[in-house]
Amino acid sequence: MVEVKVDLADHSYTIHILADGISQVGQLLKGLPLSGKALVVTDENVCPLYADKLTGSLAAAGFHPAVIAVPPGESSKSLATADMLYTQAITLGLDRKSPIIALGGGVVGDLAGFVAATYLRGVPFIQVPTTLLAQVDSSVGGKTAVNHSLGKNLIGAFYQPGLVVIDPLALSTLPERELKAGLAEVVKYGVIADNTFFRYLNDRAGAILARDPATLAEIIGRCCKIKADVVAQDERETSLRMILNFGHTIGHAVEAVGGYSEYNHGEAVAVGMHAAALISQSLGLCSSEDVIELKQLLNRMGLPLAAPGYRPGELFSYLVRDKKVISGKINWVLMTGIGQVKISREVTEVTVRAALEQVI
Repeated sequence: MVEVKVDLADHSYTIHILADGISQVGQLLKGLPLSGKALVVTDENVCPLYADKLTGSLAAAGFHPAVIAVPPGESSKSLATADMLYTQAITLGLDRKSPIIALGGGVVGDLAGFVAATYLRGVPFIQVPTTLLAQVDSSVGGKTAVNHSLGKNLIGAFYQPGLVVIDPLALSTLPERELKAGLAEVVKYGVIADNTFFRYLNDRAGAILARDPATLAEIIGRCCKIKADVVAQDERETSLRMILNFGHTIGHAVEAVGGYSEYNHGEAVAVGMHAAALISQSLGLCSSEDVIELKQLLNRMGLPLAAPGYRPGELFSYLVRDKKVISGKINWVLMTGIGQVKISREVTEVTVRAALEQVI
């Protein structure tokens, strides 16, 4: 078992990375001040795979879990679905010590976390991520949200989980497309913080795509450590934490223009990272060789570099509504080399549109 501490003073927590961790969630929760009723939020794909294992673990530890499975996909990250979960929580009699447990990918985690943050002004929240994307990124750091028709993650809260349990064995049932989506976030960590890790990903790409357990555990642990360190320094994204958004500004626009169905989050972020790298190069912040290295690794991971058929103007209209816009300016995360980035608000519309033209 690997443990990563997220050090946030009075709401610090531990990330447990362990094989067959889903069957050990109940035991791990026994050490927390929780009441017996628990609500497990999952989706209709994950439910038949892992819900019984999780609820069996909870019951063995003295909890009384109920399970609600929502439809898979971004459409469930909505106020309407949140309202349904509030109704279920009230009907079940969940109190302020009743945990809400997210079992699934990023959509489930964001949705369940938002409900946990707002039900009774905040109840315990536990993350049990089952996708690579959620294991290396969205389950850690306390960002919770639902989408609005005008943009992604516009309605949400910072709300840290009390515990994160990551079971790498859950990746054995992950569809190939979803595995690759998670690899976009993995590559991101190499670009923003760790040149050596970026090289490791290049060297081990074959083993990663073959789902070698030891290699997957290694990359999950490294990504969690990088994110934990960043979040510990800037929990509410006022400065340093913004670097975790590398590729996400344009990525979110790609998702939104496609109705959250044409490209999944990881695919859109891969396109966004390519565009951000092109912007960085055009501003003289990184070399053409850096951009080529990033493109080559994304290609090796089976991720797209472009979103053909999209219109620059349509994408740009979403960029200016992004939640990272302040006083009309976007906080761009730009490469200064592999393993290094900087934040800039001085990127012109002309520069952005020129990059968009190269990724559509």
